[in-house]
Amino acid sequence: MLEPTTEQEKQELTQALKRAKRIASERAGELHDLVEERLPEHYEEIPILAKACYEACLEWAKLKEQLAKQV
Repeated sequence: MLEPTTEQEKQELTQALKRAKRIASERAGELHDLVEERLPEHYEEIPILAKACYEACLEWAKLKEQLAKQV
């Protein structure tokens, strides 16, 4: 069973979730820019940007799940 959280903790988690979503969106934008503007010349960047985007999305998903458990 989860321990009760304070309203401040919920707000902090909400802010962290918003920040994580922004970062994930930025990483997705970087990947999109690569596809739209720099391929095929810069194909070697695909795994680097894809990994950064994936990890940012994982962080967002983790925080979203944590917040859902608090409600």
